[in-house]
Amino acid sequence: MNEIILKSIENHKKTIDSIDINEVELMAKSSLDVIKSGNKIFWCGNGGSASQANHLSAELVGGMYKNKIIPFQSICLNTDTAFITAWSNDDSFENIFSRQLQSLAKPGDLLIALSTSGNSKNIINAAIHAKDNNIKTFSLTGNDGGMLKKKSTLNININSSSTQRIQEAHILIGHMICDVIELSF
Repeated sequence: MNEIILKSIENHKKTIDSIDINEVELMAKSSLDVIKSGNKIFWCGNGGSASQANHLSAELVGGMYKNKIIPFQSICLNTDTAFITAWSNDDSFENIFSRQLQSLAKPGDLLIALSTSGNSKNIINAAIHAKDNNIKTFSLTGNDGGMLKKKSTLNININSSSTQRIQEAHILIGHMICDVIELSF
C-alpha cells in the first residue's frame, strides 16, 4: 500500500512540475480582464471535470477568503440537472452547453472548459458556439489536448494520460486563476 501511495505522490509532483507558469499567468490575467470588463465567466466539464467546474465557479461567487468581497459573475453550465436531462432527452446531450450559452452568454464573456480527453463533443460544441459568438474559450485539457485544444483561445494541456493527475493539475490551475481574480480586488 505504501508503494502505491508514494508512486501517486511522485507522479503528482512530476505532473505539477510540468505546468508552465507563463501559461497559467496568461490565462489568469485574461480571466481577470474579462471580470474587470463586467463580463461573465462560464464553466463546464463532464464527470469529475464537471465537479471541478462547479467548484471553481462557486469559488468566484462565494469567495475563497475570509474577507468576503462582491461576488464575481460566474456560472457553471453543468449544474442545471433539470435542463440537462430534459434537453438531452428531447434534443441532444451534444449541445447541452452550447444551448445554455445561447441563452446566457454575450460577446466578451468567457467559457472555461475542463476536459481530460479534450474530445467531449458537448464541450467542443460549446467552444465552437463561443468562437462564433465572440466569447473566448479557455480550456484545461489532458492527454494530447484533443479537438478542444484546437478550438480554444487559450489552452493549458497537461501532458499526461492519467485522469487523476490531469484533474489534480486542473484544480490547482483553476484555484490559481480564482486567486488572481479575487486578490486583484
